[in-house]
Amino acid sequence: WNHLKVGRKKESDTDSTESVVFLHGFLSSSSFWVETVFHNLSEVTKQSFRMVAVDLLGFGRSPKPTNCAYTVREHLDMIEASVVRPLELNSYHIVAHSMGCIIALAMAAKHPESVKSLTLVAPPCFDSTEEEASHSALNKLAERRVWPPFLLGSAVMSWYEHIGRSVCFIFCRNHSTWEWVMKFVTRRRALSFLFVDLTKHTHHSAWHTMHNVICGGAKLVDKHLEAVRKAEVPVTVIHGDKDQLVPMECSYNLKSKLPHADLKVMNGRDHSTVILGREKMFTGELEQIWFSSSNCTKIPRS
Repeated sequence: WNHLKVGRKKESDTDSTESVVFLHGFLSSSSFWVETVFHNLSEVTKQSFRMVAVDLLGFGRSPKPTNCAYTVREHLDMIEASVVRPLELNSYHIVAHSMGCIIALAMAAKHPESVKSLTLVAPPCFDSTEEEASHSALNKLAERRVWPPFLLGSAVMSWYEHIGRSVCFIFCRNHSTWEWVMKFVTRRRALSFLFVDLTKHTHHSAWHTMHNVICGGAKLVDKHLEAVRKAEVPVTVIHGDKDQLVPMECSYNLKSKLPHADLKVMNGRDHSTVILGREKMFTGELEQIWFSSSNCTKIPRS
């Protein structure tokens, strides 16, 4: 089952309570949303919505089965089995970052009657034919470059399986040891959640998720976008114009296929700083989306 973190203000939730489901990106976890959004929510929002941050299958504290191909369908099935049905989520908003956007679109396409709003941050939606979609996504997201460093790391982990497997064996399998070393070197009692999340996966879960969700899921995106368009699910897309990992063209492509989507371009922001460094403002933007798309009568802070 997926590990999840639930934040709520009410002592009891009714069937009419609206929830917000958060899906993280690649090599991340639910901590990303807890640290950036949960700590900045207004009291009105806490009383009006239930927050559910999910550790996707194979990441964070969720199980990492070896007999799993980590496809979009398998990720979605696990979210439904461990989150949607147990928590009886009949009405909810979805917020997703990067890779999580692909799973979020699949979720909204399958359950459009339940999704009140869809917020996609830096969605990797490339414009290509279905036959070329997977290869196009791999070439653009894991381009064989040595600079900047994160693109080199992405290329190595995507194209050179044996090197990637060795890295995961050394660092991920012994993540507790490396965390202790980093705490000792930096003299810090607690490390950044960004560093800790980087090692909480296996080579099997990361490799297959990269190829079967980010790349393999690319050929499903257009079908899911069409379902979301027909259902008229409110969609907000947020993207930094300095994003070198997922270029702005992805959001422009999504906007062309979802004319009703609200596209917000963040000047001077990249793949991470589109959220990091402006957490309070970002949370306020989310609150406005949730309240404007829900039946709540309360108004969040301005």
